[in-house]
Amino acid sequence: MYRKIVCQIHRHFTSISPPHSKLWHTSCPNLVKPFVDFVSILQICCDHALIRQGKQVHAQVVVGGRQCKDSLLGTKILAMYVLCGRFLHAKNTFHHLELGLASPWNWMIRGFTMMGLFKYALMFYFKMLGYGTSPDKYTFPPVIKACSGLNNVSLAKQVHERVRLMGLEVDVFVGSSLVKLYAENGCIDDARNLFDKMPQRDSVLWNVMLNGYVKNGDTKHSVEMFLDMSESDVKPNSVTYACMLSVCSSEELICFGTQIHGHVVSCGLELDSPVANTLLAMYSKCQRLSDACKLFNLMPQTDLVTWNGIISGHVQNGFMIEASNCFRDMISARIEPDSITFASFLPSVTEFASLKLGKEIHGYIIRHGVPLDVFLKSALIDLYFKCRNVEMAHKILHQSTTVDLIVCTAMISGFVLNGMNTDAMEIFRWLLKAKMRPNSVTLASVLPAFAGMVALKLGKELHGNIIKTGLDRRCYVGSAITDMYAKCGRLDLAHQVFRKMIERDAVCWNSMITSCSQNGEPEEAIDLFRQMGLEGTKYDCVSISAALSSCANLPALHYGKEIHGFMIRSAFSSDIFSGSALIDMYAKCGSLDFARRVFDFMEGKNEVSWNSIIAAYGNHGQLEESLTLFHEMLEQGILPDHVTFLGIISACGHAGRVDDGIHFFRLMTEEYKIPARMEHYACMVDLFGRAGCLNEAFETINSMPFSPDAGVWGTLLGACRVHGNVELAEEASKRLFELDPQNSGYYILLSNIHADVGNWRSVLKIRSLMKERGVQKVPGYSWVDINNKTHMFVAADGSHPDSAEIYSLLKNLLLELRREGYVPQLYLPVHPQTLGI
Repeated sequence: MYRKIVCQIHRHFTSISPPHSKLWHTSCPNLVKPFVDFVSILQICCDHALIRQGKQVHAQVVVGGRQCKDSLLGTKILAMYVLCGRFLHAKNTFHHLELGLASPWNWMIRGFTMMGLFKYALMFYFKMLGYGTSPDKYTFPPVIKACSGLNNVSLAKQVHERVRLMGLEVDVFVGSSLVKLYAENGCIDDARNLFDKMPQRDSVLWNVMLNGYVKNGDTKHSVEMFLDMSESDVKPNSVTYACMLSVCSSEELICFGTQIHGHVVSCGLELDSPVANTLLAMYSKCQRLSDACKLFNLMPQTDLVTWNGIISGHVQNGFMIEASNCFRDMISARIEPDSITFASFLPSVTEFASLKLGKEIHGYIIRHGVPLDVFLKSALIDLYFKCRNVEMAHKILHQSTTVDLIVCTAMISGFVLNGMNTDAMEIFRWLLKAKMRPNSVTLASVLPAFAGMVALKLGKELHGNIIKTGLDRRCYVGSAITDMYAKCGRLDLAHQVFRKMIERDAVCWNSMITSCSQNGEPEEAIDLFRQMGLEGTKYDCVSISAALSSCANLPALHYGKEIHGFMIRSAFSSDIFSGSALIDMYAKCGSLDFARRVFDFMEGKNEVSWNSIIAAYGNHGQLEESLTLFHEMLEQGILPDHVTFLGIISACGHAGRVDDGIHFFRLMTEEYKIPARMEHYACMVDLFGRAGCLNEAFETINSMPFSPDAGVWGTLLGACRVHGNVELAEEASKRLFELDPQNSGYYILLSNIHADVGNWRSVLKIRSLMKERGVQKVPGYSWVDINNKTHMFVAADGSHPDSAEIYSLLKNLLLELRREGYVPQLYLPVHPQTLGI
């Protein structure tokens, strides 16, 4: 085509006059037609491929001396250079034109806006005003676009005021530009006010307004706008349907989405690529993957976007193996994957923590020159962190020429996942110094680091900043705040934040239920679980897991069985994490056989399910079975994590296998490169303490790379009580009284250690210290299940309405046990003498 146009231009030149003719140097009236032809030729030359011919025309015009005299011709030359991106030539041409007219200014402003040089575009606009040239309706669309590019709404409103004064507010081009600016920058009310004033509304304007509501998360007005458009003279097109189908990607609007799907079919747009791909995404996100697969199989032609959609759909719905198969089918179909493909597919590799496969894919990306955009970088960083290759994640970060908020957020999440909270905080500080503005995802990622460091003061400061920016209204940010306060020991503040939340989704409820469960309030957690269901919020695997954990902590086997029944009815039994929580619940309630059955019936097992069953056997004193399961786990190709080793070291402690415990601790830190956490050191102290190796326990505490918490010192103090080491008990209690001065348990434990050796003076001293500090002994309580109902009571508690019946049952139970020759160890607030036996 270009060759044909060039030939036409060449014939035109030769038909005007012979080469080197003096005709070009005269002012003959016969030249009017040649210059008119030049205008049409310059319009054709507004393309990079024809710039050479355009320059030839410009040269002929200059030789003819008409550039400055003919404003139309000069403007066309300027337009040609602007549209071809030749700004040096455009600038030289601009200064030779009549600048009292708006056209030259308009082309320069438009050119700078096209190239993304928004500041220069606005600078020329203000120079135009300063020169005294009045703008016209063609000036404002690129000026408004430049304001939008700089996110400068205040300046856009000033431009809008000038537009209104000039009577151009309802011009279809100027008005549409303003509506788009307001809609894209969150000023949706301003956009709607101007939209309603427009006398003519084409499909572009309707779609701009509709897209504005979608971007602002206003589902209600999005649907209303779509219905209004359907009833107007302007009918929805493929862009409209694609936009609306993206809104329907939730379970609440899936019915409306299927109705739109029917409308799309009736309009014959179901095979339109953007519409079909959005339909695919809608069904995938609404957990209707079977419908998405049917749609995919019916499509006569699939492009890269379609394959990306079906791979992402399988990953989102947890079908990781199927996602891998789709990826292989895509390669077989000779569709070249791009960065979006890998960013969608890599989570399936991450799910199985397969470092080898991850490295193979990374190698493929490098060999085939797939561009590493921020999303692919983040996916690779996430992969390496979840495979515990922190060094490789660091390399990807340092190899990046530019680091943006998405990559920083991925690094923060990775560090938190690996227990490297200090590093996560450093990245957060760095991005603040780099003037990056953290978004809600960044804040939700960094708050667990504050919780992990128990940095309550810093957490409160960040919470204050979040309130100022208004991001506390986001559900997942509010959930992270409640979790932070709960893990810092301030469950009261967590409750306050939870109650003040306007909207509470499943994530918010799950966070609060988990917080109560983990902070010694399992009854409150179960009550919240019931309340969540009553308020109409759907349970998910996290809700189920948290509730089962609370049942395990009570323990309340009958509640756990009820939830197990609900899981079977609601198809939650196939969920790995819920199944793992079920194993833990049955094990802690003493039903190890049920726990093993649940484990054996699980179809897919990850490290969480293996950890649950390993810990279950370890807690029941069956170390050999735990170790057998550990080796089976390794044979299945699943890498152990810090929880796996925590369960094994704890089991070694209960079995008195000190050497095995030391071996697995070293295996974790040296071979698997998993940094030991506070709980691992507490387990090692317990391991040595149970075996009577108190000096080794004390040395372990002194060798810790961070300050030991009250749990570690408390473990040592308990071991000192068992083995009667008063000197070491004094050292441990001194640290405990500094770390947790209001915990009565530590005072009582030290008092009992001194009482055991007959040091009554020290006993009185400790009791006096408790009174002086206002520490009150918290009474112990126990519970018993009768007819599937849990009854709780304290020592000598006669206030319970069924206390007489409970004591009678306990008495009969003890008598029966004694007749069988079994002397039980009572962990109850009653003594056999109290029961009269």
